[in-house]
Amino acid sequence: MNRKLRMGMIGGGKDAFIGAIHRIAANMDGLIELKAGALSVNPEVAIESGKILFLDPARTYTDYKTMLEKEAALPESERLDFITIVTPNFAHFEPAMMALDKGFNVVIEKPITFTLDEAKQIKAKVEETGLTLLLTHTYTGYPLVKQARRMVADGVLGKIRKVWVEYPQGWLSRATEKDSAGAAWRTDPKRSGKSGCFGDIGTHAANLAEYISGLKIEKLCADLNIFVENRALDDDGAVLLRFDNGAAGVLMASQVAAGEENALKIRIYGENGGLEWAQHEPNTLLVKWLDKPTEIYRAGSGYGTYQSSYAIHNTRTPGGHPEGYLEAFGNLYRNFAQTLQAKIDGQTPSPESLDFPGVEEGIRGMAFIDNVVKSSQSTEKWTTFEL
Repeated sequence: MNRKLRMGMIGGGKDAFIGAIHRIAANMDGLIELKAGALSVNPEVAIESGKILFLDPARTYTDYKTMLEKEAALPESERLDFITIVTPNFAHFEPAMMALDKGFNVVIEKPITFTLDEAKQIKAKVEETGLTLLLTHTYTGYPLVKQARRMVADGVLGKIRKVWVEYPQGWLSRATEKDSAGAAWRTDPKRSGKSGCFGDIGTHAANLAEYISGLKIEKLCADLNIFVENRALDDDGAVLLRFDNGAAGVLMASQVAAGEENALKIRIYGENGGLEWAQHEPNTLLVKWLDKPTEIYRAGSGYGTYQSSYAIHNTRTPGGHPEGYLEAFGNLYRNFAQTLQAKIDGQTPSPESLDFPGVEEGIRGMAFIDNVVKSSQSTEKWTTFEL
């Protein structure tokens, strides 16, 4: 390709945190440019946001349906290549389905939809159209998460026996939904769905456990809690897991762990050793052995053949320079962009470029939410994971 990919955005206006993150990530490698947007359901905010971002007024829209209709009618030389959807959960499905119907590839925030049935409909539409969908499970974009996944896949640890993953936050320890728009929709069943904490961050933890281990959750036993008075959705919980190879797991997520920020951490143990990675120290991967001292892997330090091609492909800076949240987000966008570029050019994307979450991860995320809620409400000890 001799041009940048053209992106349109639904949601993510001037006061939206995640919209700005997506724009930074998309712009990081110079492969993508924002050309159009329906940036808010509030017409005034939508227009003002377009001005702030220097969008063409003719391509600044006050509703997504008009945007998709008009953008689809443009000539090939001007037409958008993909649509990014950064609305609250309840407003994912209809824009995604319409974008796919109009022939646009899609980037979408997690969880992919409001319900599992909607996720399955999106999968069917992706398969029907042959288009590409990126689901922004950010943490899969870190270089040393890629390294951990490859080490497990290569059998370095032997058969996996145990997975511990935790994601404590403290920002909802009080009834902040009264003052914060982000907290308000995440704790509202009409906008967030049937789960709060586990729909928001529990899905990240489950995705990371399956991504690194290469295993699938087969059964679970969940206990969800609501600690803040009058809150409608869970703000804390824990889940026992059973994976498809017989491995056992524990997943904990909480948004009332007062004092915690985004303390995502995972440990995976096999017959020969274990791995430990934490988002607070993302440049470090601990590799623990049964019969020799612990090894410390560092992002960007090379080490010759020690690091996989996937880790190297997603490393941006020399050793000692943190590869953080924005860079991980940028890696997802870059891999997605490289995949689209290859497809447009009639080429086969590299395995490294294809390594990003998509509609399958979206379905498993929605199924995880359903099964966790079902298990927590049940008197049975174990619930079979159903898709």
